[in-house]
Amino acid sequence: MNNYTIAIHGGAGTILKDDMTPELEAAYLMGLQNALDISYAVLHEGGSAVNAVKAALVILEDNILFNAGRGAVFTKKGVQEMDAAIMDGKNLMAGAVAGIRNVRNPIELAVEVMQNSNHVFLSGKGANDFAIKQGIKLEPDEYFYSQFRYDQWKAIRDSDNYSLDHTHHHLEELMKDKKFGTVGAVACDSNGNIAAATSTGGMTNKKYGRIGDSPVIGAGTYANNKTCAISCTGHGEMFIRSVAAYDVSCLMEYKNLNLHDAMQKVVHEKLMNMNGEGGMIGVDAAGNAALIFNSAGMYRGVKNNHGTNNVAIYR
Repeated sequence: MNNYTIAIHGGAGTILKDDMTPELEAAYLMGLQNALDISYAVLHEGGSAVNAVKAALVILEDNILFNAGRGAVFTKKGVQEMDAAIMDGKNLMAGAVAGIRNVRNPIELAVEVMQNSNHVFLSGKGANDFAIKQGIKLEPDEYFYSQFRYDQWKAIRDSDNYSLDHTHHHLEELMKDKKFGTVGAVACDSNGNIAAATSTGGMTNKKYGRIGDSPVIGAGTYANNKTCAISCTGHGEMFIRSVAAYDVSCLMEYKNLNLHDAMQKVVHEKLMNMNGEGGMIGVDAAGNAALIFNSAGMYRGVKNNHGTNNVAIYR
């Protein structure tokens, strides 16, 4: 039997200790541990990597602390627009959605796209129509509302600034914290199959239907049994331009780098050279995991069948 592993993230960035109360820190760590435990249980019972990453993301999407699902940030228009993707390393099947509204768990819709649509990527109203057809659970706008996100948006909504979750350019004195709000999971199951999933509410005050790297296969999310499963969090534009997740796979496939070294190269060399701040989590088909970031912190956790069980925020 193969080693099995789950790794998760809840966003990377400059997560300042000054702004973190002990209560908030405990709540974040508890949220991460809860997602780890539930998704690990799927693997422990012989479940698939796809089901494990989906289970992890449903928990994180339902947690108001994370910028995905229920805690998603406000756009320029004062609504939530969410993106998500999932990929199965066994057969390279993938499903992604972008700019969707009122879907309680965007990752569940991404799974439906992968399994039941004959397509990979659906957006906007069409994706919402497909959600209704598939019986995916919807929620009213109020469900997604959080005072914390609303106050963030209110501070910048009359400007052209946008914010990567907790902060914005030109308003650092208002909020020093800079966090890229994305949630993600990667898993290797007991059969040696791997999968990756990512979900996000995007940027506060984003305009024009902006879409980041999270739902873009190969940029923010990628999985291939031959190499790795990767979920990214960071300044999405740079991750798209550097095809970050797939680049890790390429370094493993064509240069024979191991998971850790390939991720290290992409995060600390390629992305840094483009001023791309953030991080990524990865697993390979042997159950090895790596969680690498070039920012001050990344909400993260990893659990495997050898007794590893870590959740952390800072370096």
